[in-house]
Amino acid sequence: MARLLVDERDIKFVLFELLKVQELCQQDRFSNWKEGAFVLLLEEARKFAEKRLFPLNLEGDRIGVRFDAGEVFAVPGTKDSYRDFVDAGWLTPCEEEAYGGQGLPEVIKFAAHEIFFAANFPFMCYVNLTHDAAKLIEKFGTSEQKRLYLDKMYGGQWTGTMALTESSAGSDVGAIEVKATKNGDGTYHLTGQKIFITNGDHDIAENIVHMVLARIDGDLPGTKGLSIFIVPKYRLNEDGSIGQPNDVRCIGVEHKMGLSASPTTTMSFGEQGACTAYLLGRERDGIKIMFHMMNASRLEVGMWGQGICSASYLHALNYSRERKQGASLKDPGSSSQVPIIRHPDVRRLLLLMKSHIEGMRAMLYFCGYAMDRSAIAETAEEKTWWRNIVELLIPICKAYPTEKGVEFASHAIQIHGGFGYTRECPVEQFMRDSKAACIFEGTTGVQAIDFAVRKVAMDQGRVFQDFLSGMDKIVCQSSGWPGWEKYLTHFHKTKTALQELPAHLAEQSTRAGNFYSLLKATPFLDAAGDVFVSYFLLWSALAASEKLESLLSKEGLQDKDKDNEQRKEFIRRKPQAAYLAGKIESAKYFIGNVLPVTDGKIAAIRWGDSSAWEMEETFF
Repeated sequence: MARLLVDERDIKFVLFELLKVQELCQQDRFSNWKEGAFVLLLEEARKFAEKRLFPLNLEGDRIGVRFDAGEVFAVPGTKDSYRDFVDAGWLTPCEEEAYGGQGLPEVIKFAAHEIFFAANFPFMCYVNLTHDAAKLIEKFGTSEQKRLYLDKMYGGQWTGTMALTESSAGSDVGAIEVKATKNGDGTYHLTGQKIFITNGDHDIAENIVHMVLARIDGDLPGTKGLSIFIVPKYRLNEDGSIGQPNDVRCIGVEHKMGLSASPTTTMSFGEQGACTAYLLGRERDGIKIMFHMMNASRLEVGMWGQGICSASYLHALNYSRERKQGASLKDPGSSSQVPIIRHPDVRRLLLLMKSHIEGMRAMLYFCGYAMDRSAIAETAEEKTWWRNIVELLIPICKAYPTEKGVEFASHAIQIHGGFGYTRECPVEQFMRDSKAACIFEGTTGVQAIDFAVRKVAMDQGRVFQDFLSGMDKIVCQSSGWPGWEKYLTHFHKTKTALQELPAHLAEQSTRAGNFYSLLKATPFLDAAGDVFVSYFLLWSALAASEKLESLLSKEGLQDKDKDNEQRKEFIRRKPQAAYLAGKIESAKYFIGNVLPVTDGKIAAIRWGDSSAWEMEETFF
């Protein structure tokens, strides 16, 4: 059976050949781990994803969640799969042993999560929301709160949510109106509604613990006046056992374009005047506490986009090898039909997808790796450097792969033809499901503003400029490749143009107004994503080229002459050599076909048109 979720070879290549994450095992924090153990863990993740999660995803899309008499019922099989997932250690892989964790590097967890996301995002919502809610209690809770909640949440008996959104407060979190009123015993009484709450109610756990952003009665408007509260569905007895209902009620589920197996709920708190909430951390620190998990949460959503891209590509690739249609261009006299992968336009789409996926995977994993490096940094300067890299990459890692997820699901449908548009084919589900990723944890526009206005300006712009300048090292190391001169020249040209954009945006904003940077933010993020991905592809091509030459050298095929048929035959015949050669072609394709379009994106930004802002509303 073809592997239809992720390319394991590429995951291993990025982890162990490109990033060399096995070197993390030399640090005390990860000294109990070895490369072989990482490989075994990822293999187990693949098996669970293929055997349990992907079939559950397909079935879940057909069945959907059920809302009946104020209760939400998950897709059958979800509860057992969640229990087995937790028992396998996947809910807390990076936590300390005291919390049931294994002390795994974040980058390995993110690699496993790409596999899980490719198989079943609705299922992973239970995992990530529970983990993140528990992590906030671990970091900011009192000893009593930790005693009451952590074992049950990290142990999988209870799940968690993040209750942020309201009908009048979506991206504008500061407009939240849910109110908390102080009781005389240190607790609070909560009243109001939250909408679009993922997993706000379900039947897979004994209790659901909501992290709710609310405003204490009398506190200032805006984000500075927000606090965060622990609000369990059922109150707890002193011994930690489940007590009476806590006046938390689901009053409806959304009927969505996709993600049918993920309950998106409207939650009512305190309808009967009896919703008890427990302050987490200090009053008015709600946004500060919530943003503690924001980078990891946004990277997780980017991983989901990556997973959708990967599954879409591999389904399309497999179909293109099996589906026969049309004659061969190489043998026009033959009446035999050929697999559609032999047709130029299909190959173009496949390589467009392949090159992006490989570059995005390297970028996403690098961001996770930077989190690990920051955690083990020995000096404040080193820690700051890695933290800044994470901050710079997060908006792109969240927005760029999720937008590509929609695009590549569409390409996969195109390659499948009419069959791809039917419910029998998984790729149509991929397209319906994928769009939500562009919205979760901050829309693409929000990420773009964060990138263009905040992240590019970090340390007076030096973080952005230094990251781009650091790419020159790979260009220099690759300069001796035969036939690569024009690719390297073009990459350097586009990268330099991107480096100059912040100065242009600053100049235009001074001249025209502050709106200008906001108007150009999304195109800027998109262009930066292209350049960042091309860099990681170029870096990957360098590593792949070195490894390929090593394989060829062992066979006595060191001669780099392109017409050396023995070399070509060896590469065609040996799967590992073919894979490495494919990595090199991915980089060439991206630089030769995507970056020229990026040049146009940058030119459009520099052209300075602001008609979208200047146009009167009535003109629309």
